Amino acid sequence: MSACPVPRIADCFHDLVDPRIERTKRHQLLDVVTIALCAVLAGAESWVEVAEWGEIKLPWLRTWLKLPNGIPSHDTFGRVFSRLDPEQLEQGLVRWARLLATEAAGADEPTGIVAIDGKTVRAARHPGQRAPHLVSAWSSANRLVLGQVAVDDKSNEITAIPRLLRQLDLTGQTVTIDAMGCQTAIAAQIVAQGGDYVLALKENQPDMLRDVIDSFALADPEHQTTTKEKGHGRLETRTCRTIDDAAVIAWLNPTGAWPGLRTIAQVVGQRQIGETCVQHTRYYLSSLPGDAHAIAHAVRSHWGIENQVHWVLDVAFREDGSRARVGHAAANLALLRKLVLNLLRADPTRKVGVKASRLKAGWDDGYLLHVLGVTLAQ
Repeated sequence: MSACPVPRIADCFHDLVDPRIERTKRHQLLDVVTIALCAVLAGAESWVEVAEWGEIKLPWLRTWLKLPNGIPSHDTFGRVFSRLDPEQLEQGLVRWARLLATEAAGADEPTGIVAIDGKTVRAARHPGQRAPHLVSAWSSANRLVLGQVAVDDKSNEITAIPRLLRQLDLTGQTVTIDAMGCQTAIAAQIVAQGGDYVLALKENQPDMLRDVIDSFALADPEHQTTTKEKGHGRLETRTCRTIDDAAVIAWLNPTGAWPGLRTIAQVVGQRQIGETCVQHTRYYLSSLPGDAHAIAHAVRSHWGIENQVHWVLDVAFREDGSRARVGHAAANLALLRKLVLNLLRADPTRKVGVKASRLKAGWDDGYLLHVLGVTLAQ
């Protein structure tokens, strides 16, 4: 693999294993990845658009990439990314996210909420097969995507989440996961990695759910906080109650199957629009102390992955319409989108939205290099 003039691409993706046969290689793997990343940053949303952007920008790209055989075809981009091991590309995303998080914090990566959640890329489904499902980790402290793993065809999020957690430094972090991840083994892994957890509790843990509901019916919650939000014609009220009484927790967790369990929480939400009022109640298990404000903050922060990541990927990147579906192409293209989202979120000079910033990167070569953190010699 040749040296790359973009230091962070070289640092973060230096150990990618080229899946191609040696005699078929006309383009360096790191060049293929670099062009694809730049094109997605500049607004490309398919391999055809990646190749077209490269052809238009070829004279400029040759000022800092050798490209002896020009720009790869869209078929080449598709083949390479369909065969490239996504776990290796995931490691590059994790490395770059750590660099950005460290810079944002000044020296140390900030503590905060790490939300784990899954998303299906619906248009990338093959007939007769399920659509690719990706599980991501998102930091509420700096709004960066910290990692991503693809769910295997014959498994589910329960097996994917531990792989994702292993990529992350959870020291001092609070991990939030929806009910699919409310598993004793996942709780144990989070605690073993130095983190805390707030896990949504639903019917997939029927005995624990029943006992927690009974606990709130029989015992007075020790801590409570209520928040109200008004806007867009609706009033939302959320009340978080917690119990961290040692006797109650011991009754719920007699064998210690839930490592670190200290608190159970009940969050009652009420949404009123005009005369219509809808109420729902959710329950949580947590290793945090029973501070209702802290639990409510973690629950509220978890929803950020929906509107700060999933929604942005659909609106600004049209991810749900992406038809990259062969092999690992969907997972790898999603990784490039998340890396671009991180780069734009980390840009302190950005004054417009993500979609407009991508357009700007497509129009202004200098801005594109700025976002990548590159200064070329004049």
